[in-house]
Amino acid sequence: MSNLKKEYQYFKFLSLHNWKFFIAGLTLSILWSSASTATKMSLTSAQPFVIYSIRFLIAGLLMLFISHVILGNRLPTKAEWKSIMVYGFLNVSLYLGLYIIAMQQVSAGLGSLAIAINPVFISLIAVSLFAHTITKRHVISLVLCLLGVTIAAFPLIKNSFATPLGIGILITSMIVYSFATIYYSRVQWNGLQILTINGWQTIFGGIFLFPILLITYQPDKNLYDANFWKSVLWLSIPVSIVAVQLWLYLVRQNPISASFWLFLCPIFGFAFAKIMMHEPISWFTFLGVLLVLSGLYLVQSLKK
Repeated sequence: MSNLKKEYQYFKFLSLHNWKFFIAGLTLSILWSSASTATKMSLTSAQPFVIYSIRFLIAGLLMLFISHVILGNRLPTKAEWKSIMVYGFLNVSLYLGLYIIAMQQVSAGLGSLAIAINPVFISLIAVSLFAHTITKRHVISLVLCLLGVTIAAFPLIKNSFATPLGIGILITSMIVYSFATIYYSRVQWNGLQILTINGWQTIFGGIFLFPILLITYQPDKNLYDANFWKSVLWLSIPVSIVAVQLWLYLVRQNPISASFWLFLCPIFGFAFAKIMMHEPISWFTFLGVLLVLSGLYLVQSLKK
């Protein structure tokens, strides 16, 4: 009876653990894929750098308050400050600065589809920088993903939901994000808490964008209405804070399984774009998403 009771408790624990992993992964996919639609909605009420400056300020201050005041985590050292500034410039100022410029000329659905191909760029850049062999799977994966984005974008360009320039800037922003991810993974953080790193890099990223905000600011183009605040608060808290923490939780449990939740982002992304922004969905969309998912699967199978 004792052994049976132990086995029952063990399987009960596994079942609860799996349900937590499933709920966390599904929530991550929904929140992460909602970012492009929220960004697109906010652009109807304000200029891009106004939106992101306020977003970064809110998210950064909240994370730092939790990290230093509530949890009592230490401040970065002198060397870590430098690394955080570089990471903030790449991951926030440059990547998200380019991203929000692209979103002015690209549909929300296409924005979420492009975000999902980051693992492919990360893999290709990593093997190029660190002298690993680029396999046929890497090349095929990149071709499938870029072909998928092109096919999904075709009817959107035709119906003025996207422009070639916007798509080019969007892809460039994804490449910058991949470099930022690789940089982060190569830095020795010496046990510095992830919440501390994210909080400070978000603040510094916003500071580096502030001069551009001052140069481009036009008061008459910023409404600060209900739509603006709903979108910015959504980007600040559920996306910038909650989604990131869920991702870290999933990675700690199982990095390979966690990465597969990215597969759902394009699907949820196009659904949000359809419901909230009334963007068209066609067979081109389904074919494009299928090709991107196939490319992602090849990359993930290599990692496995």
